[in-house]
Amino acid sequence: MIEKAKLVAIFGAENVIDEPGVLEEYASDMSFMARMMPDYVVRPKNTEQIRSLVSLARETQTPLIPVSSGAPHLRGDTVPTAGGAIIVDLSTMKKIIRVDRTNRVCMFEPGVTFTELIPACTKEKLRLNIPLLPRATKSVTASMLEREPVIIPKYHWDIADPLNCVEIIFGTGDMFRTGAAAGPGSLEEQWAAGGAQVEAAGPSSASWYRVIGGSQGTMGIVTWSSARCELLPSLEEPFFVGSDDLSRLMEMVHWLVRLTIPNECFILNNASVAAIMAKKWPDDYTRIKDALPMWVLFYNLAGFDYYPEERIATHREDVKEIEQRTFVESTRSLGKISAFEFLKVVQAPSSEPYWKLRAKGACHDVMCIANFQGVERVVRKMIHLAADAGYATPDMGIYIQPVVQGVNYHVEFNLFYDRNSRRETERVRGLATNCINPLMAEGAFFSRPYGDVARLILNRDAATVMALNRVKAIVDPAGIMNPGKLCF
Repeated sequence: MIEKAKLVAIFGAENVIDEPGVLEEYASDMSFMARMMPDYVVRPKNTEQIRSLVSLARETQTPLIPVSSGAPHLRGDTVPTAGGAIIVDLSTMKKIIRVDRTNRVCMFEPGVTFTELIPACTKEKLRLNIPLLPRATKSVTASMLEREPVIIPKYHWDIADPLNCVEIIFGTGDMFRTGAAAGPGSLEEQWAAGGAQVEAAGPSSASWYRVIGGSQGTMGIVTWSSARCELLPSLEEPFFVGSDDLSRLMEMVHWLVRLTIPNECFILNNASVAAIMAKKWPDDYTRIKDALPMWVLFYNLAGFDYYPEERIATHREDVKEIEQRTFVESTRSLGKISAFEFLKVVQAPSSEPYWKLRAKGACHDVMCIANFQGVERVVRKMIHLAADAGYATPDMGIYIQPVVQGVNYHVEFNLFYDRNSRRETERVRGLATNCINPLMAEGAFFSRPYGDVARLILNRDAATVMALNRVKAIVDPAGIMNPGKLCF
């Protein structure tokens, strides 16, 4: 255990907190993780403070839990699983270090949220490739490290995109930079030589960003990251395609993404669209949902500085051919929702309250990756499992996002429920655990396991667990970084 005086010497008294009310906020979240109170919350301001803390924690065998996003937390990855833990709250590290239009890259500290970074990029006529309606308090760094799917699949070249480089303090206390940022020279020297920290792979032939991504803070603490940006369109034309037949929309998505036609492109079921767009509950939600078909494909055509009208017109001709092939029709509105209105909503963080919490106050996500042929099998299976568990399947949100230029698809099931109802809570908790093996049997791949089901998923692959533990032994030999998560 670390003495408070030593923490105060590193961070200052105002940034070391042990008040029970504050500690309680970090002891649990909206997931099903067991409650565990940390000993302290510290709020670092720079890399050197973090290095000092990690070295001290290693000496005293003190668990460290990195947290960069603001509340509400939903997945259990920031809840301590060992006594005597210290929460390393990075949310006050909010410096936007650089926005570089020439190289289409931005660099920022872990406390920077989408709400803060999007305007800074827009000012330079750049845009972030963001997830679907992230929380207003969501750290951009955390989102990228968690490999959350982004809504513009044609710019998604690798599963980690748009993450480029990071600076990380490993559990050894060593500072390490990945990708092009590894060197030679300092960041300032690299900038002076024309470097921009764009390349993610490296140093040398290693791809350390693949080890760090999805690790839930079990390898180290990231102190800054860089992200690939895209040019801001000068003209946009969004469209809906509605159908009760998911296979037709999947076929259309396949061709849209294969031909790199749209920017934003994804499928939602009517419950998700209603949850996103409803302003008054429950009247708006019911009205919107009942007016929509079961499935809604949304896509957006974009033109840029040169000949934007001609570019979009050419894309429209290509889309017409796809529509004829798939027997569907694009519209500018659907169920009294304007596609332009919807576009503006999904190009920004979620308004408050967070859209997944509007229906019943709580939500548990079951998310996996499936190939094109497996998406419909996984969806059918989950609907069947939910019905058997007594969950009202028409109220379950479903989100299908092509990733890595349509090579695979992120499939997400949003289980909305009332946390104040013990019956609903237990039903969703049981479903979230019991659905894993049946979905795997249908081809689902769980690349981002959280909470109690992580071991259930990872232990199916002994070779992967062994490899991860070997890496963990190198970068965090004392096991102080977020112990108890994943397979550690």
